[in-house]
Amino acid sequence: MKTKKAVVTMKAKRYVLVVFFLSFVRKISTSVTHYSIPEEMKEGSVVANLATDLSLDVKTLNQRKMRLDIIANKKYLDVNKETGELYVVEKIDRENICSAKSSCYLRVEIILESPLRIFNIEVEILDMNDNAPQFRRDAIHLDISEATSKGERFSLSNAVDPDNGINSVKTYHLSESEYFDIEVQTGREGSKFANLILKKTLDREEYSVHNLILTAVDGGTPARSGTASVIVRVLDTNDNAPNFNKVNYNINIMENSPIGSLVIDLNATDLDDGSNSDITYSYSLYTSEKTQDTFNLSPSTGEITVKGMLNYEDLRIYDMEVIATDKGASALSGQCSIKVLVADMNDNHPEISIKSFQSPVKENIELETVIAVVSVSDKDSGDNGVVDLHIPDNMPFTLRESSDNYYELVVSEPLDREKAPEYDITFTVTDRGSPPLSDNETMTLELLDVNDNVPQFPQSFYTIRVMENNAPGALLSSLTAFDPDLHENQYLVYFILEKEIANTSMSMLFSINPENGNLYALKTFDYEIENEFLFHIEARDSGSPPLSSNVTVHIIIVDQNDNAPVIVSPWRAQGSVVEETIPRSTDKGSLVAKVIALDTDSVHNSRITYQFLQVTDATLFSLDQYNGEIRTMRMFSYRDPRHQRLIVVAKDNGEPALSATVTIKLSTLETAVNKAYSDMTEVPLEYDIFSDLNLYLVIGLGSVSFLLLITILVTIVLKCQTPKPSSAAPPCRNSVLSERNSTIADSTLVSNDAYWYSMFLAETRKGKMVVRQPVPKGSRYIVSSLPRGTGLTNTSDSAASTLQYPK
Repeated sequence: MKTKKAVVTMKAKRYVLVVFFLSFVRKISTSVTHYSIPEEMKEGSVVANLATDLSLDVKTLNQRKMRLDIIANKKYLDVNKETGELYVVEKIDRENICSAKSSCYLRVEIILESPLRIFNIEVEILDMNDNAPQFRRDAIHLDISEATSKGERFSLSNAVDPDNGINSVKTYHLSESEYFDIEVQTGREGSKFANLILKKTLDREEYSVHNLILTAVDGGTPARSGTASVIVRVLDTNDNAPNFNKVNYNINIMENSPIGSLVIDLNATDLDDGSNSDITYSYSLYTSEKTQDTFNLSPSTGEITVKGMLNYEDLRIYDMEVIATDKGASALSGQCSIKVLVADMNDNHPEISIKSFQSPVKENIELETVIAVVSVSDKDSGDNGVVDLHIPDNMPFTLRESSDNYYELVVSEPLDREKAPEYDITFTVTDRGSPPLSDNETMTLELLDVNDNVPQFPQSFYTIRVMENNAPGALLSSLTAFDPDLHENQYLVYFILEKEIANTSMSMLFSINPENGNLYALKTFDYEIENEFLFHIEARDSGSPPLSSNVTVHIIIVDQNDNAPVIVSPWRAQGSVVEETIPRSTDKGSLVAKVIALDTDSVHNSRITYQFLQVTDATLFSLDQYNGEIRTMRMFSYRDPRHQRLIVVAKDNGEPALSATVTIKLSTLETAVNKAYSDMTEVPLEYDIFSDLNLYLVIGLGSVSFLLLITILVTIVLKCQTPKPSSAAPPCRNSVLSERNSTIADSTLVSNDAYWYSMFLAETRKGKMVVRQPVPKGSRYIVSSLPRGTGLTNTSDSAASTLQYPK
């Protein structure tokens, strides 16, 4: 029964050996009961039935207060008082309880009372393979020089397995490696450890690090294992020299590259490590000082930069040799050759050289004449050195290539100094680079004058107006010609071409300054005698041969108001007063007299206007300012004086205006009826004594007087229609008579007869026609109507009344 229960409890057909050592000492049993159980049993698992094994009555266990004491250990076990079974209270870990001991026991005491009994029990904890081998470190680092010879051994850290006996570490395995293997050895206490063996020479440059896996395996069933990484770092030795990518480098660089421009970045490599791979760069002794002065080599980076100016025209190829040296104990080095090719850049301006230049030249130089010889050059190469020469367009010159880079400047069009006295010829040379560069040179070609231009007047015809009565020697005008030539070809002399007018030479009338062309009058001109002159003036230069031109001059004498008007009607003796008689019964608007004046000046100055200078009664007479007619503005009344004095002024239109006056004494003639009526009316009336009777008398007297007046008027009309030649003829109101093509109308008097007779009406008592002296053939008198002037000028009341004519 006991054996069966133990086998069931172990589940692996294990048995529990119970050895009873019965030692009977009075009341306490000295025997020890032994049990064996595997570690890691589950909680509640039964180890043994103590009641059965110790022959105890199960029913009394409770009464006897059965208990279990653990000696120096944690309470992993306990007893069931009802059944007497010993069972596991907490999972037991042998490695935790017994550490590295080969055997492991739990000692407990079973105590019962009434009577008191103590039983000693030992429970052996059997080891199970529940722990895998474990290395102290997950990674094992080894540094091995690449110079280490094969067969060398290197100790590795061993693995630890908490299990005991066969469950501990049994052997080691290494991952597959071309360079390494292991050797397993057994220590004094049976522990296993491994050594790493180098079976092939290392090359750091090929493999700088070797990663291996070391596995420890125990002897349990099933076996457990643990692993660790073995990292082998190969230590470098300076066994590799620096190496450039290329042995020979060809570099193209533009000339005039800026200082500091990168030429090439050399990158030498060294397969070694550490200081063995640190590289410094330097020029070899075969590199010229010129190259070293032009290019800078960085010792640390290997960059080659521009240090000096690059000029393709000075040096086109630079050769250099660069050495790369490492910093190993025994330094190794490598080298390369560099050829720097300087590419041409269009950095040189073309140059112009004037070999010959002829200046000044005459303006009549022949076509195709060579003026200048020019050479051009450019230090650049290729298209950058190919140049083209040209001059501005629209110039009378052409470039003609005479030989390689030599050009001739020839005259292609006629030259004219007067249009362009000089030419600024700009020679521009341009290369064919990109962008193109150019240069220029300006030369001034001066032209010498030849006498190829005639003098020129600004006008071909000059009209000069000269006021009559001018002072002799007065400057009339300046007739200046222009000659575009220079020096003596430009100096002009002026002449009056001789021409006679009325047997008078022009040089007698006018003179011209031969140097400046000022025209002067040599005499005083009179518009009424001669009013225009036409002649030619010549301007001649001093060239050889001389050239000349002439211009027509038209001198117009301008009339001056130097003749005063002359009163020709009514005619009166010198200093006398014109007397006229009219009846007092003259109607309103009747013509009393007509004043006619003549002026020998020109039309403008001879325009006459008339106005009263003095009049006895301004309300009685009116004067037409244009035709000189004096008319009554109303009928005469008994209050008007019998004698009227009229002073009329005739004024021309000149500046200043001239005038003449005539005094007319006008007398009124009365009939008997008129006289009686007049005498009656001269008696002042006393209005305050009028009565109705008086009013009737006045009305009757007025009626009689009216009838008498009608009778007188009819009689006067009849008499006027039958005039008599006697001196006693009654006065007539018709005021103007004309004879044979002579007309006086609207104040204009014109006559073209061979003999012209002025016939004017003088309304005098005699009624005679006055005839004055004849006018020479071809003469004209014009009296024109113009607006009245502003001022009144009395030349003389006693001016001669005889008709005047031009001389």
